[in-house]
Amino acid sequence: MAPQQSKTNMAVAGAALGCAALYAGSSFAGPSAPQQSLRGSSATIASFASQTPAAASPASASSAAALAPVLAGGVAVSLGLEKRRNRRNAQKSGRAAVVACAAGKVGCVGIVGSSGAVGKEMLACLEDRDFPTEKVRLFAKRAAGDVVESKKFGKITVEPFTVEAGQECEVCLMAVSGGFSEEFSPQIAGGPLNTSVIDNSSAFRYKDDIPLVIPEINGGENSSAPLVANPNCTTAIGAMALWPIHQKYKLKKVLMCTYQASSGAGAEGMAELEAGVKAFATTGKVPKPEVFAHQLPFNVIPQIDAFQENGYTKEEMKVTWELQKIFGLDDDVKIACTAVRVPTLRAHSESITIETELPMDPDDVRALLEKAEGVKVVDEPSSLSYPMPLNATGQYDVEVGRIRQSLVFGDKGLEFFVSGDQLLRGAALNAVIIAEQAVAKRLEA
Repeated sequence: MAPQQSKTNMAVAGAALGCAALYAGSSFAGPSAPQQSLRGSSATIASFASQTPAAASPASASSAAALAPVLAGGVAVSLGLEKRRNRRNAQKSGRAAVVACAAGKVGCVGIVGSSGAVGKEMLACLEDRDFPTEKVRLFAKRAAGDVVESKKFGKITVEPFTVEAGQECEVCLMAVSGGFSEEFSPQIAGGPLNTSVIDNSSAFRYKDDIPLVIPEINGGENSSAPLVANPNCTTAIGAMALWPIHQKYKLKKVLMCTYQASSGAGAEGMAELEAGVKAFATTGKVPKPEVFAHQLPFNVIPQIDAFQENGYTKEEMKVTWELQKIFGLDDDVKIACTAVRVPTLRAHSESITIETELPMDPDDVRALLEKAEGVKVVDEPSSLSYPMPLNATGQYDVEVGRIRQSLVFGDKGLEFFVSGDQLLRGAALNAVIIAEQAVAKRLEA
């Protein structure tokens, strides 16, 4: 092989594997580790790509030395991906549920828990979607006093949270723990400005008097309730594809297996994965995990959340409970899920098998999903085009592909694969679209 061709091949391989390492490398740094960039830390990859292993065995040193140029080769590509994602346009999907509020603006939107992974994405969504508010206030305990530069709202000083401050906003987005939200969300809701609270935690999802909302499915009046619950990220991503199918063909059974990114455990989980890959590249060893139950780099963990008495985990049962509530399903519609943590940075994927009451043709379902809001069909096997978390990262739409007739359920069965950004459709974006609908209703009054 010619030297130039060899170098070219090495660069291509390095770019591909480097990107894989970047996205696989961010789920492992303990709670004390610094928070990492939400779209991957190219600086981290670049820094450890140039390091020489210390106190490593000859085999480890050789392995790390071989890995370093691969990682370095991926830096340029990963930086390009970051720039592309950072140019995310709020209008990139003509079908997106963007609300045009020409009638005016509200005075303030508050984000409680603004320094976390979801809170940061909430601010980015407000900016990208040109949310109709005069200002944004940020609330966080540890980050109080920090100044955040917003491209739309200017310099924002992070404040300590109080109920009184929350009630000075027409909308409050909650990116906090369930316990915190359970205590304070009801206190914020209503008040002198009739504040709308949209909670991303699980505190209110299963309460009969609190709407659980995916705005493209059951928004509208539900989005205008004083307190609205955001669904679990896994549910929200899968529901975007399942809902149009259910409307036309009526679901009977849903079998789901998930491949959930480290971002599901927050910034700490992403950092732990990055730190684990970095340590392996420099020493040949992965540190003991602090965020996850087991090592995540180069591994998968078939447990997310606590085990329940029926043998399923709480994360798996959330899919059952939440799809039933959001879709209004009868008890005879059966839903089962196996949730698995995988070593990717962000964006969850799901393999879904369904049985319906009416027969389906895969081409008809593909055409149906192409018209669905918040869904992008990526399904060209001939060109190896299908949903992947790498491509779904930073995107508003949920990608759907691998659409095919089920060998188990025949013409009333279908199998497909979805990928969606856990921090966007699975959390921040969903909450912001709910807020858009609530504000549109408020401005109509």
